[in-house]
Amino acid sequence: MLLKKRNGGIDMAENMTPAEETKEVVSKNFIEQEIDKDLAEGVYDTVHTRFPPEPNGYLHIGHAKSILLNYGLAQEYGGKFNMRFDDTNPTKEKSEFVESIKADIKWLGADWEDRLFFASDYFDQMYEGAVKLIKKGKAYVSDLSADEIRAYRGTLTEPGKKDPYSDRSIEENLELFENMKNGMYEDGAKVLRAHIDMASPNINMRDPILYRVAHMTHHNTGDKWCIYPMYDFAHPIEDAIEGITHSICTLEFEDHRPLYDWVVRELEYPHPPRQIEFAKMYLTNVVTGKRYIKKLVEDKIVDGWDDPRLVSIAALRRRGFTPESIKKFVELCGVSKANSSAEYAMLEYCVREDLKLKRPRMMAVLDPIKLVIDNYPEGQTEMLEAANNMENPELGSHQVPFGRELYIERDDFMEEPPKKYFRLFPGNEVRLMHAYFVKCTSFEKDENGNVTVVHCTYDPATKAGSGFTERKVKGTIHWVPAKEAVKAEVRLYENLVDEEKGVYNKEDGSLNLNPNSLTVLKNCYIEPAIAGAKAYESFQFVRNGFFCVDYKDSKEDALVFNRIVSLKSSFKLPKK
Repeated sequence: MLLKKRNGGIDMAENMTPAEETKEVVSKNFIEQEIDKDLAEGVYDTVHTRFPPEPNGYLHIGHAKSILLNYGLAQEYGGKFNMRFDDTNPTKEKSEFVESIKADIKWLGADWEDRLFFASDYFDQMYEGAVKLIKKGKAYVSDLSADEIRAYRGTLTEPGKKDPYSDRSIEENLELFENMKNGMYEDGAKVLRAHIDMASPNINMRDPILYRVAHMTHHNTGDKWCIYPMYDFAHPIEDAIEGITHSICTLEFEDHRPLYDWVVRELEYPHPPRQIEFAKMYLTNVVTGKRYIKKLVEDKIVDGWDDPRLVSIAALRRRGFTPESIKKFVELCGVSKANSSAEYAMLEYCVREDLKLKRPRMMAVLDPIKLVIDNYPEGQTEMLEAANNMENPELGSHQVPFGRELYIERDDFMEEPPKKYFRLFPGNEVRLMHAYFVKCTSFEKDENGNVTVVHCTYDPATKAGSGFTERKVKGTIHWVPAKEAVKAEVRLYENLVDEEKGVYNKEDGSLNLNPNSLTVLKNCYIEPAIAGAKAYESFQFVRNGFFCVDYKDSKEDALVFNRIVSLKSSFKLPKK
């Protein structure tokens, strides 16, 4: 039985006594505790959550935490989970982003069933809500410019000044607001403001803007509207309309909660939702800012929002990360009220742990030189047995053709080896994985002095699995058959940013890019069992790491692989 400690993030397991095995002890995070309290006190009789991204870019690893948290809470309490696009700003939103977000959420396993909504579906109700506030004397139309509104707002230490237009009559405000809706004013000419308190210690409560004029085509409503609600006004209305009970959001919205509560209270919703904030999940030395990624895409430094060097969910998927690995990562990070950062290495640890028992192991030679076994019969091919996964026998095995000519890694041969080098060099004997002992007898070089061919002899008595024990070798190397091997392109990734310098240049705010973030190897060879591998399929390449078929550039007759992660890392989980 497992003893789980969810609040701090890291699962802990230990043996329990038989009496203890009847129940699982779970320490709940602060959000679960608040929900339990609400249910016990009868504030709500169900739990209904949502994930409400603005479709102005691709989702990243931080959003995964919010998705999995909101969906997980709905699952835990037998409630419902909504998917909603907060598309109230037509200046930045695109249908491309809508589709990518839907694909990401489905891939992570969060099921919104038939509850897919758009904030823009509620524009009529939001307009009616604004009219209601005007009629209650709680909203007014202002002619102040954006700069003037900013100046009137005050500072953290000084209260704001009264808007000179705040005393307009209800009738005048209703007329002006309708005129705004009817397109009678230019962008920025008028705004609708809440009538709250210009002296409030919370700047967000100093008569915040509820609506602005924007003559723009919306991806969902077309040209129906030329006024658009502000997020802080729209969001609580959306939650209330959908029957959301707990509006789970990140800490930057904590100061906006009084406005959230004001909107649902003044609009008199019978079962208003409750906002609860949690800390964002940050990864060290990665780029998540949308404007930075947009520039990287525009400058063709990356090949799109899903470039495998990025940490958008689409990029992680393309690179070969699994939903399970991201869930594990989110779980390890935990849920708290304090911001913290996690290392990218922890994310790599999670995918490595997820893949190691699930994926077949293949031999792939990334930097090939030819190996010729001079005493092996010409034209002969034999099939050798290779386990699909040494740690998981249930995955079975496959056959690898073996012949006179093979490819091996260039690093597996040295003309003049250093001490403790146990691979091939003149006179040395090694085992070819799944095959025979071979001894190096000679080698060939090209005109530039590069080794091109290594010559060996083999001992037929040493076949793998034969029980041969007369002598031992210290080194085992992998190989692929020269004739049958599948040629492929392999891409090796490092961090997109220079980790020593940090993500951002302090002088001009630009990114400190790592010039070696991508290495493309064009002439790699993989054993023939890889042929026909499909997009997103992943494999362990012996000694080289875990690799995934690139969905964008790979073709059936020209495979392209992305390295997901190396086989080993110095990363260790924090001590329990």
